[in-house]
Amino acid sequence: MKLQLEPTGERLIEDAYLGSVGAYVIYQMHAASYAFAEPYCRGGDVLDLGCGSGYGTYRIAALARSAVGVDIADDAVAFASTRYSAGNLGYRSIRASEALPFADASFDTVLSFQVIEHVHDVRGYLQEARRVLRPGGAMVIITPDRKHRLLPGQKPWNRWHLREYSLEGLVEEVAPVLAVESRLRMGAPDAVAVHELKRYRWTKWLTLPMTLPFVPEPLRRSGLDFLHRIKGQGKPVSATATGQATVDYGFGEEAFVFAEDAPNSLNVVVVARKQ
Repeated sequence: MKLQLEPTGERLIEDAYLGSVGAYVIYQMHAASYAFAEPYCRGGDVLDLGCGSGYGTYRIAALARSAVGVDIADDAVAFASTRYSAGNLGYRSIRASEALPFADASFDTVLSFQVIEHVHDVRGYLQEARRVLRPGGAMVIITPDRKHRLLPGQKPWNRWHLREYSLEGLVEEVAPVLAVESRLRMGAPDAVAVHELKRYRWTKWLTLPMTLPFVPEPLRRSGLDFLHRIKGQGKPVSATATGQATVDYGFGEEAFVFAEDAPNSLNVVVVARKQ
């Protein structure tokens, strides 16, 4: 079974997300995702699908028996290998058109954070994750919650996202392949979430003409590409920073809440197992 991932410039480099409170919220939201996954990874062999710059995979390696991060971006894998290394940690480039380069039943846990929304063949993606999981192993999926990000029927304003899910929609996607164990929302108190919610509000209205349901995909992408060029966001975040900056905006990863009724839902979360 082949993975079909949309190529993306989305790469979270820690240093680049500490310069403003809005960017810091995004950074801590990613950090909280890995914190949530830690109990599922402790003492096991872990695969991080879409590892990006590698900071999260490195964190997981500190408590896992082994960790492997994979990504379709060769530059991200090279950066991760240089900056985040450990004896039980490895990184590999994968190709979107090929199966994962691992034997059946190789891992106890598969992580998929901010990835499934990029995938063309979602069923194939989930089946491939299931193939490399050991019996009883868990897949932890975290992806943006469309509730606040999009108007009803609106296509994603993130140019790299092929779709965005409600919690119910994600469960429906996963359940035919893996046994759903937990279905949660990831949110934060008003003082933290407001920065993301404001960004969602103005972006969904700004991009509405090119994200209406009937707009052909090529027009959506070209329109969003144009907006990114105007905003100066057409290039990936630089991966040349060294060292981790220290800032204090008065909150950290512990501000994020994982619950069915989490306030100000920003992401949806599904934990599912191979039976």
